[in-house]
Amino acid sequence: MRRGRLLILLALVILLGLVAVLVVYRFFLAKPQEAVQPTQPPPVEILMISQNISKGTELNSEMLASIPWQQSALAPGMYRAGQINEAIGRVVKFDVSAGTPLLTSMLLSEGETISQAGSPWSLSIPKGMVAVSIPVSRLSSVSYAPRPGDHVNVIASFLFVDVDTDFQSILPSSSGTVIAAGPPDPVTGTRNPLTVEIAGGVYGRTIIDPVLGQAVFLLPSEAQRPRMVSHMLLQDVVVLNVGDFPLTDAAAQAQAEPTPAPAEGQAPPPPPVPNVITLIVRPQDAVTLNFMLLTQMRPEAATQLSLALRAGDDNSRENTLPVTLGFLLEQYQIPVPAKLPYSLNPRIDNLTPLPLPAAQPTQ
Repeated sequence: MRRGRLLILLALVILLGLVAVLVVYRFFLAKPQEAVQPTQPPPVEILMISQNISKGTELNSEMLASIPWQQSALAPGMYRAGQINEAIGRVVKFDVSAGTPLLTSMLLSEGETISQAGSPWSLSIPKGMVAVSIPVSRLSSVSYAPRPGDHVNVIASFLFVDVDTDFQSILPSSSGTVIAAGPPDPVTGTRNPLTVEIAGGVYGRTIIDPVLGQAVFLLPSEAQRPRMVSHMLLQDVVVLNVGDFPLTDAAAQAQAEPTPAPAEGQAPPPPPVPNVITLIVRPQDAVTLNFMLLTQMRPEAATQLSLALRAGDDNSRENTLPVTLGFLLEQYQIPVPAKLPYSLNPRIDNLTPLPLPAAQPTQ
């Protein structure tokens, strides 16, 4: 009996010792494992155009070179360096500049021929898409940052007003006075027609003053204020060209009448800044942009278009919300200032933006 108790006590001591050793090793002796850092996949070699190539040229090995490219930035249709034999002998559809990655869309497919008529720019437009030009300024075009091949978003801003449904004129409507014809003519017995005198007044509304308890006729103190809204109209739109396209006749005339060389020590004049940009869009989007253009061709445009430049490898779409004054106050928690018994002097009625210096185009 006594021997059994000793065995049980010895087993408990051994068990406690093992637990103590495990705790010491776990918390004091064992080295913490370093977190495994995700490794970026190694870059791959892709084919690049090594020299300027004109439309209809057949590719050879001297026109191609391989460059490293991140796998996360690979675009559909890029040629790997190991596919150089598949690219040699293919014919390019349009002029390609040196340093451009080679894409399958640049090359003619089997049985396809180059059209000798028409614009070479049409070869850059995918089937089912169209090109539309819109006016741009320094601010609406991201300070002239977009280049052909870039992806942009198109933001549209509108001004809305209330109009009379029947007259289709802006509210409030003007009032007039109707003058009755009076009694009939004693000789002929006929009545003169009713006449309307335009008093030039504005149609208002009547309210009951809560203090005086009397009816008060209210008139607007100014014309109706438009309500503005901005929204993302188009996303992930490809830029076909920035500025005007070169014309064959203009190029021939420029060659016949070359511009004089600048004087010694005088820098050549900078190129003109672009005022239009051409986008590749769906046919329905082209009709939408045409509607927007018609509303802009006025001294006081009712709509405005602006561009936002996207990342080169970003083709995602985001559900954006239209922005109004109420949206700004709620989304960004902007408080409406309280009416205080003091104010600034002199008074500030308008926020005038700082004038921007004239744009200085670079060479």
